[in-house]
Amino acid sequence: MNDISIYLSPRILNHIFKSESIGEHLISHTETFFPDLESNSIALISCPEYRNDLNAVKLKHEHSEYFETLADLHYGDAWSFKIYDLGVIVPGNEVQDTYFALKQIVTELLKKNILPIVIGGSQDLTFAMYEAYQKLEQLVNLTTIDSKFDLGDPEEELKSSAFISKILMHRPCFLFNASTIGVQAPYVKKSELDLFEKLFFDVCRLGEFNADFKVAEPFLRNTDLLSLDLNSIRNADFASENNSPNGFYADQICQITKYAGISDKLTAFGIFSLPKNTNNHHNNQLISELIWYFLDGYAQRKGDFPIGTKKDYTKFIVHLDDFENEIVFYKSPKSERWWMEVPYPKSGAKFERHHLVPCNFEDYQAAMKNEMPDLWWKTYQKLV
Repeated sequence: MNDISIYLSPRILNHIFKSESIGEHLISHTETFFPDLESNSIALISCPEYRNDLNAVKLKHEHSEYFETLADLHYGDAWSFKIYDLGVIVPGNEVQDTYFALKQIVTELLKKNILPIVIGGSQDLTFAMYEAYQKLEQLVNLTTIDSKFDLGDPEEELKSSAFISKILMHRPCFLFNASTIGVQAPYVKKSELDLFEKLFFDVCRLGEFNADFKVAEPFLRNTDLLSLDLNSIRNADFASENNSPNGFYADQICQITKYAGISDKLTAFGIFSLPKNTNNHHNNQLISELIWYFLDGYAQRKGDFPIGTKKDYTKFIVHLDDFENEIVFYKSPKSERWWMEVPYPKSGAKFERHHLVPCNFEDYQAAMKNEMPDLWWKTYQKLV
């Protein structure tokens, strides 16, 4: 593993941790010590880079306020993994320097099978985290939790409101699918929605989520990289200069991060758009809780992403009228979760991780009613 300590500064904390708290179990980077990182663990990193968010006000480097609140929370009873506090990526002379540092750090952690939780900073940092996957030589799925698409114009410079287009234009392209959860109609252009539909990307509107929060779970189970914009939370639950009266409730955003933590496929998590007022205890409490629920979900991973043998899974085959292919579903005996099999070309080994698509029981019920699941069709179009 290459040395990543050169990109990180220790976090400045003047805090006595409570007993049985996360803080008591943290393995922290200090001025005289950098941890020997072990696989199957979590790494916490702050990256207060805001220069490509025109609406942001620069925050001090440490982001210590939310971190002290997080460290005081109860350490989960079933948590058997190590949690490293790697400290802070101090913004470089140029914003590109920060991107480079973040990319190098995430790359090395992914290679070591360590899941980074990056607390930003503006959401354009997602692009640097995405670039970190390039050396893994596999197609990846990206999910954003956001009220809008942050698509932008390909000719625009990279910024927090225009980073998805940069990911789409990146060469080599290793993005297989993009999903956005929490989209609100007033903030979405028709041209953006049309493009997402043309690319067979997934969109979960805020109204759909409010009607049944379980609709988001398959998207989160299918993602490698999750980017959460704190501005997607409604202002009454998270006080910020840039979020709106509508958005996710506090308990909903924690449910989302719990689902994300449980996902065996997810390997990196970014939390972005910390607001100007870092001394707001209510905000710091919510940021801490959504990280806590992610960690608790991580502790409950089932290891049932069905790669390789599926002999222990219950297999369901559904034949649809006027459709030459059969629809094959698998149900996990460990978690009762469902997957749907989508065929892919024999020469397309790079698609192996993507032809088994997480779905809901409702998708199986739709197929039983002779209805083609929309998720099957969109995945098939990307595979062929």
